Amino acid sequence: MDRLIVPREESCHFAMKPKRSPFYLAVALTATAFCLGALGATSNEPENKTPQDVFDGMRKSFRPEKAQGVHARYQWELSGPNGGYWFIEVNDGKCRIEQGKIDNPDVTFIASDKDWVALSNGKLSGKWAFFTGRLKIRGPQSLARKLDEMFP
Repeated sequence: MDRLIVPREESCHFAMKPKRSPFYLAVALTATAFCLGALGATSNEPENKTPQDVFDGMRKSFRPEKAQGVHARYQWELSGPNGGYWFIEVNDGKCRIEQGKIDNPDVTFIASDKDWVALSNGKLSGKWAFFTGRLKIRGPQSLARKLDEMFP
């Protein structure tokens, strides 16, 4: 039978704690700030300031050819001082975007007004917002992702 050999802690390089210099920390912070700043610089269009700006922009960017055969109702529940309810109804290449509630939504997005605006401006990643609970999605994920095609 083979013998299992377990290395002793003092012989393993991974057991040592690396020392970080202040220079390393400064470089890491600068690189992080640069990367975060680059996220917001992905578009030449003016940034949205309110959820209403976001939905007005979505109305302008709608691509009917990507919505052919799609029948879906999307609801937004946004908290905060500029929050409220908005919905989008997509029906075979046509869309209706309004403030208010829609009956029986297929997908519901729940977020704060600030997070929704940050998502639309590219300052907050949708995946990060979802995994950290800042964005909640009820309904089929595939239908939620379809929005990116219809409203680029």
